[in-house]
Amino acid sequence: MDRLTAMSLFVRVVDAGSFSAAGAAEGLSSQLVGKYIGKLEQHLGVQLLMRTTRRQSLTDFGRLFYERAKIILTEVDYAESMAAEIQAVPTGRLRINAPVSFGMYALAPRLPDYMCANPAVMVDLSLSNRLVDLVEEGFDAVFRVGSLADSRLVSRTLLPHRLVLCAAPSYLSRHEPISHPLELQNHACLTYAHTELKDRWTFQRMDETVGVPVTSRMVADHGEPLLRAALAGMGIILQPVELTRHSLATGHLQVVLPEWSAASRPMHLLYAPDRRLTPKLRSFLDFAVAAFG
Repeated sequence: MDRLTAMSLFVRVVDAGSFSAAGAAEGLSSQLVGKYIGKLEQHLGVQLLMRTTRRQSLTDFGRLFYERAKIILTEVDYAESMAAEIQAVPTGRLRINAPVSFGMYALAPRLPDYMCANPAVMVDLSLSNRLVDLVEEGFDAVFRVGSLADSRLVSRTLLPHRLVLCAAPSYLSRHEPISHPLELQNHACLTYAHTELKDRWTFQRMDETVGVPVTSRMVADHGEPLLRAALAGMGIILQPVELTRHSLATGHLQVVLPEWSAASRPMHLLYAPDRRLTPKLRSFLDFAVAAFG
């Protein structure tokens, strides 16, 4: 016996009110419908319907089984629709938000790969260091650095957001060499406004962790102005690897305290808790996890 078919016919009989009405809706004879229901009751070992010559009614167990069967059949339909959605071509406008430095120097260079692979998707990229409201502002996905506090959203864990401590050779040549993180308290530091990095930097070496209160020569809410100030010899920055990579490679910046690593920050890709992910969102989640996860 096909249990799903029998279960579906049982629900149809209850909804339609009779075997003949259910059979007409499914293109089956009332006798065949009755045979399916009988086999289902035999399998369960419990009567589902009280039958008379004129009508049938649910037993107490039949009423419970009917409610549960509707849920099961809905879940089966959902599982089948998932397969159809996966095979569907991603299309439509995809709205993404990301922190400025990560968006400019890590995400933007990789986005053409995603767009070439999904030519029917139009990307709307917003870069901002403020904490956007994904649901209220209508974003499909948001990259977020730092600890998560919004339990309404679903997250995909990405690689930690790595920071590097660096300064221009012109600054380092004018000041005493730095051999320990605590010595940063005697230096001009250029700090980021939106997080605890504004006035405290944390470093690790082996099992040793050191938190350093820093004095800000300049505070900014974007990394780019801090990078420009550092390149001009104005002080020391603790900024994302992707923002400083080119300047370090060309020698315009030098790593400070290379034997110490700045404490990395968690990074996630967030989206609304929607069970039916659209093909465009699913394709972008897969792309982001492959690129940054």
